[in-house]
Amino acid sequence: MIVSDVIAQLGKLHYGRKKVQPSSREIRKFQNRSRNVLKHTLLKFKPSEFSIIADSLAEAIQKQNYTCYACAIMPDHIHMILRKHKHRSEEMLENLQASTRLRLRNTGLRSADHPVWGGPGWKVFLDTPDAIRRTIRYIEGNPPQWRLPRQNWPFITEYDGWPFHLQKNR
Repeated sequence: MIVSDVIAQLGKLHYGRKKVQPSSREIRKFQNRSRNVLKHTLLKFKPSEFSIIADSLAEAIQKQNYTCYACAIMPDHIHMILRKHKHRSEEMLENLQASTRLRLRNTGLRSADHPVWGGPGWKVFLDTPDAIRRTIRYIEGNPPQWRLPRQNWPFITEYDGWPFHLQKNR
């Protein structure tokens, strides 16, 4: 349910990820229509901000003892693969978002009253080493698709086949 009639006029609300994603043209059209009705302007991460975001992610990963197998920081989203941990995925996302939010605000790149993240994030559970390897390739290939350089962050741990890394022939 959309509480604001003005926002409801932008289109039908859809929960979850659509099987067929809208085209870039459709997304730009929606964003242009929404500019006049949103409380805050839509902000994108600039390439010059990527290293600041990466540093804050590295800090949270180290502090929480997370293992990250892949990460791509994009202008309007971030892709990451995190290994299963004692924290639930929602808590992991909140820890990462809180760290980046704080860093962007402390460096003056975002104001205290403007949201940094559009929501609680989107999670997918990968349950086989092949699925993890395939997704790592996807994440690593994402920046070049946006005409951005490949990213290699120091907090990335090379994937070792977890959770089957101690078994032979996997």
